[in-house]
Amino acid sequence: MTSEIAVEKKKLENPPLEIHYLGDRVLRQPAKRIAKVDAEVRQLIREMLQTMYSADGIGLAAPQVAVNKQVIVIDCEPDNAANPPLVLINPTIKRLGGEMCLFQEGCLSIPGVYIDVKRPELIEVAYKDETGRPQKLTASGLLSRAIQHEMDHLNGVLFVDRVENGLVLADELKKHGFSSGAVKPVATGSRP
Repeated sequence: MTSEIAVEKKKLENPPLEIHYLGDRVLRQPAKRIAKVDAEVRQLIREMLQTMYSADGIGLAAPQVAVNKQVIVIDCEPDNAANPPLVLINPTIKRLGGEMCLFQEGCLSIPGVYIDVKRPELIEVAYKDETGRPQKLTASGLLSRAIQHEMDHLNGVLFVDRVENGLVLADELKKHGFSSGAVKPVATGSRP
């Protein structure tokens, strides 16, 4: 599960990719599966990691940087240089389990907004790593939530679409200059 892609965990003054924000239609398009994991995909992963660390994030999906591909990078310990980031290419959920847990989420595409979202505690996911090898992972806690959150991006879904308290959501979005008209609610309990 260790990443083969070495990127220093630091902020860059000019990150290589631009993060798009709520209201931008690139965030709403379903991402395409990657047919072949090659040097170009690995370069995208490297640039996504540099951009994520520069924005103080713990996860980033390719659609957030206007790349319509099924690639996710996650690092729940960005301050721990010894902990490699997780790269998921073409991830698919094999199983969701455990209790539904309410926990605060934020998103690099909706800076400043943090709201509680209900998600399953456990996730089992199949994916390809940055070398193209098939992998399987069972995760719980923050990692499970981060994977579900980023996988939503691959389907054009943002965490605000899953917020159940509409008043809190509208208030938070307005406070940070976002339109609640950009939210597209999904059915409660629908799979990530």
